[in-house]
Order: sequence, then structure tokens, then C-alpha cells
Amino acid sequence: MDIATGLTLVDLLCAREFPTARGRTEHGESGPGYHIAVLGTSGDFWEDDGTGREETAAQYEADRDGLTERLTGRWGPPQRFSLRSVLGRVMEGEAVEDPWAGLSEHVPDIHLWREPGSDRWVALGLSLGYGELPVRLLGIVTETDPP
Repeated sequence: MDIATGLTLVDLLCAREFPTARGRTEHGESGPGYHIAVLGTSGDFWEDDGTGREETAAQYEADRDGLTERLTGRWGPPQRFSLRSVLGRVMEGEAVEDPWAGLSEHVPDIHLWREPGSDRWVALGLSLGYGELPVRLLGIVTETDPP
């Protein structure tokens, strides 16, 4: 993943209006109050013994951390926010708004900023999927406060 391209995409998401209905976009998905863009995605792991997935996840963590450094230069250090407890709450039947409910199913934690002068949150997270599914680096922009 190219950091400059990732930053450009985050800026695009920050500037975009939110749709009134959930749907796919050229970069991922959007819904009322949020945008989620795939900043990078690996191949799948159908033939992997586990080592390739671990190495790939480590590379995507490094990519996320590179973007985090650049965004920290703009907005200060991020909050590190775990979505694991959110997943537990969703599984117990609690109503949690999107994008947080959906993200909690495959993104264990996020790096989170409040965009200055805005009511929007900006987050970076790794979608780790399961088993053979690809690793994805996600950029999230939402007006929904974290739960």
C-alpha cells in the first residue's frame, strides 16, 4: 500500500457527504453516517499453512502504522480503541450503531482521531477476517461516536 494514496483516500472520505442508504462504493461501502474504504487488501490464504497470513498481517500493521504516523502529524496521537468489547455487546443483543457493530466482527482494534473542526471521526483498522479470507487495511470516517 502506498501511504500517499491512503492519505488521499482518507481525505476524500472526510470531504464526502454521507449517503441516506447503505451501499457499495468504488472504495468500499458507505451508509448513513459513515464511509469505509479498503486502503489495501491481500490475496486469500487458501493454500497457506498460517505463516503467510502472519507475515501479511505484520506487513499490513506496518502500513497502518505508517499512515498513523502521517495522521498523527496532522491531528496528534490517536486513541487506540478496542472493538472486542463492542463485539461482545452486539453478540449479547445490544443495539450498536454502524459502522461500529459491523466492524467489531472482523476488526479487533482501531486507531481513532476526531477530525479537527468537524463532527467526524477518522479511524484506521485491520480487517483480519477468518481462515482463508484476505487481510484488509480499512479507512473509516463516521459521524457516529464510538460506543
